Amino acid sequence: MLDYDFKMPEPKVIIGSKSNWEIVIGMEVHAQVSSKAKLFSSASTAFGAEPNANVAFLDAAMPGMLPVINEFCVEQAVRTGLGLNAKINLNSAFDRKNYFYPDLPQGYQISQLFHPIVGEGEVIVEMGEGVARKVRIERIHLEQDAGKSIHDMDPKFSFVDLNRTGVALMEIVSRPDIRGPEEAAAYLNKLRQIMLYLGTCDGNMQNGNLRADINVSVCLPDDYQQYQTTQDLKKLGTRCEIKNMNSLRFIQKAVEFEARRQVSILEAGGQIEQETRLFNSETGETRSMRSKEEAQDYRYFPDPDLLPLQLNIEWINNIKQNLPELPDEKKMRFVHQFELTDYDASVLTAEISVAAFFEQVADGRNAKLAANWVINELFGRLKKDEKEIEESPISPSNLGKIIDLIENKEISGKIAKKLFDIVYSEGGDPLEIVEKRAMKQVSDLATIQTAVDKVFADNPTQVIKAKENPKLKGWFVGQVMKYTNGKANPKAVNEVIDKKLMA
Repeated sequence: MLDYDFKMPEPKVIIGSKSNWEIVIGMEVHAQVSSKAKLFSSASTAFGAEPNANVAFLDAAMPGMLPVINEFCVEQAVRTGLGLNAKINLNSAFDRKNYFYPDLPQGYQISQLFHPIVGEGEVIVEMGEGVARKVRIERIHLEQDAGKSIHDMDPKFSFVDLNRTGVALMEIVSRPDIRGPEEAAAYLNKLRQIMLYLGTCDGNMQNGNLRADINVSVCLPDDYQQYQTTQDLKKLGTRCEIKNMNSLRFIQKAVEFEARRQVSILEAGGQIEQETRLFNSETGETRSMRSKEEAQDYRYFPDPDLLPLQLNIEWINNIKQNLPELPDEKKMRFVHQFELTDYDASVLTAEISVAAFFEQVADGRNAKLAANWVINELFGRLKKDEKEIEESPISPSNLGKIIDLIENKEISGKIAKKLFDIVYSEGGDPLEIVEKRAMKQVSDLATIQTAVDKVFADNPTQVIKAKENPKLKGWFVGQVMKYTNGKANPKAVNEVIDKKLMA
């Protein structure tokens, strides 16, 4: 958790012709559990297999097949709950959620409606330095994923791929605490970051391993104030659910459009119908998919093939004791231990691989200088080359050696950038490269004095001007650096020029 006081961001306001409306958002995030096997079968969860290759008899709903709980998936759900500061329920149970889709062979989904494995928790979503939203988690429950219907392979037929059927999902349900499109995207990104640190979900949104259903409603500011006091959801207006969002950018666009759509209906005297909607990324609009189902429409009942799930408190405590350092904790440590700015610490802890890379570079060195080189030089080059930190051609060790050379005043900042380019493009040990290519910084005062004397002798008119206007000194510094091929110690050059101009 963050250990500083933060202020809440202002809610996003939609300005209507009659009133100003506030957006209220709750999210149901579906995160695929990082596990090699499915929730109730031993079938593989590997992505990209041939259609219907990863399907056990249970997944295909063959007669007589009984589910067997995957203990590792349960452990992953508990780890996620602990990472979200949530209550772990010692007793939970599975239910059957009945509906009939071609990609659901059983005719029901095994889920947890009444007794979820994880109870209430919270997430701190930062929206700028010192500004954050506390989003309450209502519950996390385990459930099976459905298969995939494919409609674009034949003009007359649809096809079904059951590879995803039975894959373990964690559904993370928030309270309606999110107040704008940017917050919705930031919240999902924060969940993704936490689960990546925990190793419980790979966060791959493109493959559908992390996706969200966004519940959007609008209300008047006074109604929201009353909701905060009474927790009466009716004060928040009728919500519409935007289904299966797997892009942070599209989430923002979808929420913005849906909120404005609802405001226009309400200000025209209409009513919002509770329904499920889909977002069209090409038009930027939402469209109706179906009327919103309620729990009774699914005919939930306890799964007769699965006993209630009972967890041991010692088992839970063991998981808790072995949790890794989480993003908020790591960020605050970077701020205090390395004396980094809030922004730099946020950038360097955004991904666990980046944080690990930085810590190796900064070990025993000037952490602020290390952060500057990682964020500006390395990230800039990786972005240009479309590479991830794991693909960096320059290792933490070699980047650290470049920083050591700067700190020891063996090379200048300008030479360091040339050296970085060489190591990044060609590889090699920075120390050996500096020796072989004679890149060491010249700090010998006699050598620098000779260079300064030469520049002064060649430019007598500039000397007269500089003595009248000291601001022109920088021109001489540049000329000396050029004369020495950038090797002269800039500090020493400045000192020698100052003395010569004052003579």
